[in-house]
Amino acid sequence: QVQLVEPGGGLVQPGGSLRLSCAASGFTFSSNWMYWVRQAPGKGLEWGSRINAAGGITYYKDSVKGRFTISRDNAKNTLYLQMTSLKPEHAAVYYCAAKRPYYGASSYYLGDQYAYWGQGTQVTVSS
Repeated sequence: QVQLVEPGGGLVQPGGSLRLSCAASGFTFSSNWMYWVRQAPGKGLEWGSRINAAGGITYYKDSVKGRFTISRDNAKNTLYLQMTSLKPEHAAVYYCAAKRPYYGASSYYLGDQYAYWGQGTQVTVSS
């Protein structure tokens, strides 16, 4: 059974740091692009960072570039997000998620879609 378990999250003061983790099971973790997706209060879902299957390629939204670091340990089937210099605007529910390619007739590439989601973890930034 597919699971993405996020034991991290919590309360941190502005300027502080926090590391999130996501433990995967039930699918081939090492074959998937992984994402950290967040939902701030009153906002929709938005990805902040992503990492390729082998871990050598990463992309970030400008809002977190230079502040957050996504990484993975495929031997442990675990995804990480190291967050530093946290600000109140970073407060959100953070989800780990996996994307995979989908194909139609004649192996036509339809695009990548989110396939698996973690339960989400609350990050609160407050004094």
